[in-house]
This record gives sequence, C-alpha cells and structure tokens, in this order.
Amino acid sequence: MSEDGGAIPDPLLGNVAGWPVQPLTLVLGGARSGKSRLAEALIRQWAGKDTPTYIATAEAFDAEMQERIAKHQAGRGANWETVEAPMSLPAALMRARAKPVLVDCLTLWLSNLMLADRPIDGASDALITALQERKAPTVLVSNEVGLGIVPDNELGRRFRDAAGYLNQAVAASADAVVFTAAGLPLVLKGPKI
Repeated sequence: MSEDGGAIPDPLLGNVAGWPVQPLTLVLGGARSGKSRLAEALIRQWAGKDTPTYIATAEAFDAEMQERIAKHQAGRGANWETVEAPMSLPAALMRARAKPVLVDCLTLWLSNLMLADRPIDGASDALITALQERKAPTVLVSNEVGLGIVPDNELGRRFRDAAGYLNQAVAASADAVVFTAAGLPLVLKGPKI
C-alpha cells in the first residue's frame, strides 16, 4: 500500500502492457526475482481469448514443494490448461504446438533429467527442435544459477554448467530474452519493454 492507502503499482507488470508478441521468449532470473510473474503476464497478454497452456516441470516430493505448487496454481487462476512434464518437455511442447504456452521452468526440467541419469545433450537438442516447430507464442522460465558461488560438489557444478549451456542455447533461438532482478525486467534481446 502506498502512503495514501492505494495499491503500489507493480513495475514489472506495468512495463509489459502492450509489449509486442514474441514467438519465443526466455525469462531468466534468480529466486524470487519476479520471473514467473512476468512470464505469466506475457503469455496471458499474448494469448488473448485463447486458454494458455502451463507446462509444469516441478514434482511435489515433499509438503513444502506441494505448497509452492499450490500457490503458483492459485496465483495464476482458473483460465489455464496445466500439463505436467517433469521429463517429457519436448513432447509436451509438440502436443501443444498451436497453443500459447508457458514453461516453468527449464532448470527444474534439467535437474529432473540429471537426477534420473538421463542424457542432457539429446534432451536439450529435442527441446530446441520442439521450440522451433511451435506455431504459437512460447514463454520459458529459467533460473540464472551462474551468478553465485561455485558449488562445493561435483553434481552442483555439473548442474550449474549444464543450466548455463541450456540457457545459452535457448537464448540463441529466442526472439526475446528478459532478465528479471528485484521485480524489474531488463531486456537482453528483442524489443525494449
């Protein structure tokens, strides 16, 4: 609330109103940076009257993750089709080929593959192919994990490196890349917000 009792405008969402439709947009950021909120606002705006598809890559292994997922679902409202694809993201994108899609998030998908000992290079190639064949706007959320300390274990370092390479590959194919920090968007590629 502002001093006069009114709602404080949301700088993240206010900036994207009217931003032109991008076929493929990557939204990067750290934890609680506003990246999912921005991605949801973009795909809602670009979907118009169509029902957007939310492709979820998270799995609820514990009560805390179940609570996070429930908050995300409640926050986006009822006008969404939800598809759970913790490991089958390229196939889910192909099935939703002509629908506006939000994928949240690439780094969870990557960690699911790594923990299941699945090959990452082939899966990443399949993801890029699926993205290139889509016919409707696609917004992807991914964590930028390379800004912190070097992980103290081999799996953490492999994950950090694989996430960095995946983000680079998707960014190279994307029409727009937006980095979010402290609830503010910074366009790295594409038209300015």
